[in-house]
Amino acid sequence: MSRPRFSALSPKTSLCAIAILALGSCSNSKDVKATDSVDSGLTERVWEFDDVEGWEYYHQDTATVTQWKLDDGKLALSTRAYTYDRTKMHTADRTHADGVYRWRTYVPAIGQGEQVSIGSWIYSDDHHELDFEVGPGTSEARKQANAADDELLACMTNQDHPYFSGYTPIKPGWHDFEIRLDLTPDTTYLAIWSIDGEEKQRLPLEFGPEIGFTVQCSVENLKFIGDTISTADYTALYDRVSFNGHLTTHYGK
Repeated sequence: MSRPRFSALSPKTSLCAIAILALGSCSNSKDVKATDSVDSGLTERVWEFDDVEGWEYYHQDTATVTQWKLDDGKLALSTRAYTYDRTKMHTADRTHADGVYRWRTYVPAIGQGEQVSIGSWIYSDDHHELDFEVGPGTSEARKQANAADDELLACMTNQDHPYFSGYTPIKPGWHDFEIRLDLTPDTTYLAIWSIDGEEKQRLPLEFGPEIGFTVQCSVENLKFIGDTISTADYTALYDRVSFNGHLTTHYGK
């Protein structure tokens, strides 16, 4: 997973999992075809995390332990203190295109300056990736966003075509994150980021349904999101993830 390219930091490496544990292909992801009168071809997918069918676990680090579990109908992802753990789950299906992506995510309280990111995002490749990443933020970013002491920062990023990144303060707790990709008349995407039903950012993209995405959840100890290595273990919860839109036969270019 690549990251926002702030001037003082180098870009992240490509999405090449050091250790991959596949949990099976999508055979029971609660897919429901829309039944509207127009026969729009919409697909609705809802994952309640009673199981992890249709999802795959991986991590981009040197950890030798598995850092996910199901907790009372929620997906729990964790990282350890004093490490650069990068724990992730993504859909096996890589063909999600225009439509609405939603995550019901619990963001834990994170110590100020600690390099911990709670991610709700979609990914095709390092040039086609849209993110919510929530963490303390660097002292410089917190100052620019006028974040209060009890607030974190939600970083909303499009990694390329064109690159853009913005911050908004957010408190720890349960939040509804939404990325909407609307198909424009010139067959490119208009991306809209919303938190708890409030639009935070929109951006015309330079690509469209020739790009399909996986849906991703992650907890990662990342240098760009804070000033110091994490000093505690952190766990995020995902209660519900959904997609309502069109599928494509393409994945990346």
